[in-house]
Amino acid sequence: QVQLVESGGGLVQAGGSLTLSCVASRRTFSTTMGWFRQAPGREREFVAAISGSGMIIPYADSVKGRFTISRDNAKITVYLQMNSLIPEDTAVYYCGAIPFNSDSRRANDYVYWGQGTQVTVSS
Repeated sequence: QVQLVESGGGLVQAGGSLTLSCVASRRTFSTTMGWFRQAPGREREFVAAISGSGMIIPYADSVKGRFTISRDNAKITVYLQMNSLIPEDTAVYYCGAIPFNSDSRRANDYVYWGQGTQVTVSS
């Protein structure tokens, strides 16, 4: 069992930046970590993911060039640096994990989830 805890959400003006963090409860080097988001009335959608080996799975088109995912295996933490935020980025952001190397962008493939952190971008 892996527990995930997200942090770093908040309220920011359009054009601003936020960095989300997701800390895992135990070290699993082969774990694929991903960020998803869910806006009210919409399905959970893929944002970014990184495999245990450090391979970055292609970003969602809506965030490409603005968001950057990274991981620190020593701290068992994955980060999502979000720049040039727009109101359409407003959502609850969730960290998910697959307990092996994967290139999946499908939420159903992610086994473990955090509780989510709210990101609100004002215009």
